[in-house]
Amino acid sequence: MVESVKTLAALRRHIASLEGVPASQPHARVETGHAAIDQALDGGLARGRVHEFFAAVEEAAAGAGLALILARLAAVDAPLLWLRTVAAGRAGGMPYGPGLAALGVDPERLVIGVMADDGMLLRAAVDALRCPALGGLVVELRGSAPLLDLTASRRLALAAEASGVTAFMLRVGGDPAPSAADTRWRVAAAPSLPVPGNGPGMCAFDLSLLRRRAGRDGLGWRLVWDNGRGMFEESGGGRDERHDLGQSGREQDGRRQNGGGRDRQAPLSGAVVSVSAGRPAADRAA
Repeated sequence: MVESVKTLAALRRHIASLEGVPASQPHARVETGHAAIDQALDGGLARGRVHEFFAAVEEAAAGAGLALILARLAAVDAPLLWLRTVAAGRAGGMPYGPGLAALGVDPERLVIGVMADDGMLLRAAVDALRCPALGGLVVELRGSAPLLDLTASRRLALAAEASGVTAFMLRVGGDPAPSAADTRWRVAAAPSLPVPGNGPGMCAFDLSLLRRRAGRDGLGWRLVWDNGRGMFEESGGGRDERHDLGQSGREQDGRRQNGGGRDRQAPLSGAVVSVSAGRPAADRAA
């Protein structure tokens, strides 16, 4: 019965795309479970849109982890597609099954497409977004990615709106530029709180909203992924960590992206999501 409902929903999206009717409605949102973020976004991330996430090279694992979590929330039980280049695979490595499971991503529902270069990657992304049966799409681009200009970005956005598929563009080591993305974010790994028994805590992220097409931006949060509940929480047991970055904060954030002025220890490299260097030594030795 569940599979029939999913098939019917995909069929409706496909019919809407053939008729030229946008499959995503203005009220359709991907709820994160993080009350402050969902409230700031009028209910969550807009479905059938493109969302950009920028991460420094040393934060690539955290960026990939967050993008996969959000894509899984958008897809529910539908398939996920992660598109990346051969060079990205060499630089960042391949995903680790138990690490994916810790993010709530079923490896059996994740398809990874490896492309020769950025041009092939962007063409494949447009084709993927035209498939209404797809649950969510993650597109990983590294460096400046000059082929992702405003025209290419609009092409992706139009395809996402037509099919209702939500796309998450992971920009590793890139700088924000004009695009048709609905939202633009900066993501980095954050120290996690240890669990009882001094074990490693849940995945934590520092997330900054750099730009939003229709709404306030310049906000930042620290959020924790609760895999057991399948949702994000505020850091520190429900404390709202929102703060207004302001112009100076955004400038400092940009300098940190370029490798300078870091105000915290770099996270240690881990499988899919970085492990923060801020954890106690006993955690790292475990």
